[in-house]
Amino acid sequence: MAVVQMRLEADGLSLSGHHVLIVEDDETLNMVLAQILTELGACVASFGNAEDALIGLLENHGACSLVIADHGVPGALKGLEFLQMVAEKWPHIPAILTSGYQLQPTGAPPVTFLFKPWSVEELLSAIGQAMAGDSIMGVLDQ
Repeated sequence: MAVVQMRLEADGLSLSGHHVLIVEDDETLNMVLAQILTELGACVASFGNAEDALIGLLENHGACSLVIADHGVPGALKGLEFLQMVAEKWPHIPAILTSGYQLQPTGAPPVTFLFKPWSVEELLSAIGQAMAGDSIMGVLDQ
C-alpha cells in the first residue's frame, strides 16, 4: 500500500501533545485519519473495533485527548455504544462519531457527528469543534 504525503492547511489547529484514539475498520480510512492526525502533531492509537479500543483505553487509564469512532465497526460493540461507555467513565474526553448513515441516537453523549464521506476540511472542523467542547449531533455542513 502506497503512503501519500500531504500537507495540511489547518488554520492554527494543532494536536501537539494530544493522544487521539481512532476506531475505524476500513484500513485505508484508518490510515488516512492517522496520517492527518499525526501531521497535526497527535500521538495516534488506531483500532479496527470498539472492543480492542476499550481495552486500550482501560490499559492506559483513559489517557486520551480525543476519540474518533466509526459507528459501523465489526463486533458486538458499535461506535455509539463505545462512545457512551467512554463518556460514562471519562466524561472529559471529547468524541467524534462518524457514519455513512444518518443516526437517530437516543441517550447519546454529546459528540460531534461527521457524516461519511467527509472532506479533510470537514474533519478539521469537527476536530476543532470537539476539542473546543462545541459538540453537536448532526451533519457538519460546510
